[in-house]
Amino acid sequence: MEIKRLFDFLTHQLERNPDLHFLSVKKTLFDDNKQWKHFSYRDLQDNADKVSRLLLDAGIEKGDKIAIISENRPEWNFVDMGSQQIGVVNVPMYPTISEEDYEFIFRDSGIKFAFVGNDTIYQKVLPLMAKLDGLKGIVTFDKLNGTRWLWDELEQIENPGRQYIDAIKSTIVELDIATIIYTSGTTGNPKGVMLTHQNIVSNLTGVAKVLPFRDGEKSLSFLPLCHSFERTVFYAYLMMNIHIYYAENLETIGDNLKEVQPYCFTTVPRLLEKVYEKIMAKGHELTGIRKSLFFWSVRVGSRYKLGHPGSLIYRLQLRIARKLVFSKWLEALGGRVEFIVTGAAAMQPRLITIFSAAGINVIEGYGLTETSPVLTVNRISERERCLGTIGMPIPGVEIKLAEDGEILARGLNIMKGYFNRPDLTAEVIDSNGWFHTGDIGEWKEHFGNNFLKITDRKKELFKTAGGKYIAPQAIENKMKESRFIEQIMVVGGDDYKYIGALIVPSFVQLNAWAVDMGISTSSNQNLINSPEVLALMLKEVERLNVHFGKWEQIKKIRLLSEEWTIESGMLTPTLKLKRKFLYARFKEEIADILQG
Repeated sequence: MEIKRLFDFLTHQLERNPDLHFLSVKKTLFDDNKQWKHFSYRDLQDNADKVSRLLLDAGIEKGDKIAIISENRPEWNFVDMGSQQIGVVNVPMYPTISEEDYEFIFRDSGIKFAFVGNDTIYQKVLPLMAKLDGLKGIVTFDKLNGTRWLWDELEQIENPGRQYIDAIKSTIVELDIATIIYTSGTTGNPKGVMLTHQNIVSNLTGVAKVLPFRDGEKSLSFLPLCHSFERTVFYAYLMMNIHIYYAENLETIGDNLKEVQPYCFTTVPRLLEKVYEKIMAKGHELTGIRKSLFFWSVRVGSRYKLGHPGSLIYRLQLRIARKLVFSKWLEALGGRVEFIVTGAAAMQPRLITIFSAAGINVIEGYGLTETSPVLTVNRISERERCLGTIGMPIPGVEIKLAEDGEILARGLNIMKGYFNRPDLTAEVIDSNGWFHTGDIGEWKEHFGNNFLKITDRKKELFKTAGGKYIAPQAIENKMKESRFIEQIMVVGGDDYKYIGALIVPSFVQLNAWAVDMGISTSSNQNLINSPEVLALMLKEVERLNVHFGKWEQIKKIRLLSEEWTIESGMLTPTLKLKRKFLYARFKEEIADILQG
């Protein structure tokens, strides 16, 4: 069948594999034990039909907007499919955003019905019932006192009226809006990105041609479904018949990987960096020959070059390292991972190198919510991967660089526009259909192919007092190659001759080092106050400064004792720095760096 709308993928699987497991989630039993509960394609369709009826009975019509606010779970997908197939536009939101953001999005999009995951979210959304006349109801995924519980609501629907639903389905065309995704917004109010069925389907078609998704395999999902990246990946899994297991939470990912033994999964660089840091910390805890062998293997892996097999001696060394050490790394990821797709931020080339040496393929890609989202991706073949780049354009996507280096994209995947903001839409989509990403890039030739490399965000570039432009991301990514640097933000401006940096050390690595040096590790604050630790961090910065021009080198640093998190408001939900917030939060520290 021809796939034009997102729910067509489900129809396709119902024709092929109606009773195969597709969605799985851990459920707590009466004895507090947990086990996986599975849902087939037929279950997904049956529950989606009941959601459709629930919405129709509530007076929700084609073109109306509903909200989904929840962690990843099958109920999220039931509502997604159930709303889509009757032409209702779903507006997903992060569970972690503020009450003010919820109210803005509800008002801006005209939400008429909401589905929420747990009591914490419910309590933040409930006041909107009194504030918004158009909001007709709230249904919860968790069973809570005094609320409408989704499973109760669905159980009461014996006959959803599939013929009527199918009649509505037939009126939905590929250019209809499927979803409005509000960008997290590091500044100002979020913007509602309108994505049509065609936008996302065309993107999936392109991605499927370059990534080796394999029919009947398994994946673990833990990135938020409300983000365009994981959302599109869900549809890719639906298209390719890949069984999705939802991780219990971020803390259980390691255990869930071992249980599920996935073929592939998606992540963001920060989570892979944490995996690597934990592995290295365990390496430092080893003793004797085991410790020597571990770090010998790491040194062997660090010399690995994608697409270059190396000498006979090197291949023999790598074989030994993989058998004795790197095999344990693969086991920690479940033992069957063929590839990992990462996006949202730059991945350190040294980590891709070491993971590749270990036989773990990390595939870096690039895109934005406005582009549905994928624009470019590296391939699984080592000669079609290039370190430090975000890959080649996927089929159906055109990429070019503007005169100032800004990355421009064009294709069927480009959003319809920003909801209620034609002025902002006109600012980013020009008369020739080119979407202006706001990222600065350059082309890099490798094995006869052109790969795209991001050098920085256009809005994040700043000048020093000497008139030299600074690209903070490039410097930050290089500095994070130090095992002692967890997080970093480069600071500076027009009034200052040099740049500095706020640094959150990797306390896992720093503690191990401090123990060896006989330095007290009683608290993070005591550690960063230690002259020896400051000297170590300055030495690390100086070591990496040599890769930059004199005007780009970090002159002063300030160490911080607390990690930047989403919950503290310092990171976006995709773990990007909220620079404006960080500048405000650490105003005094930054002034000390730049004026001291």
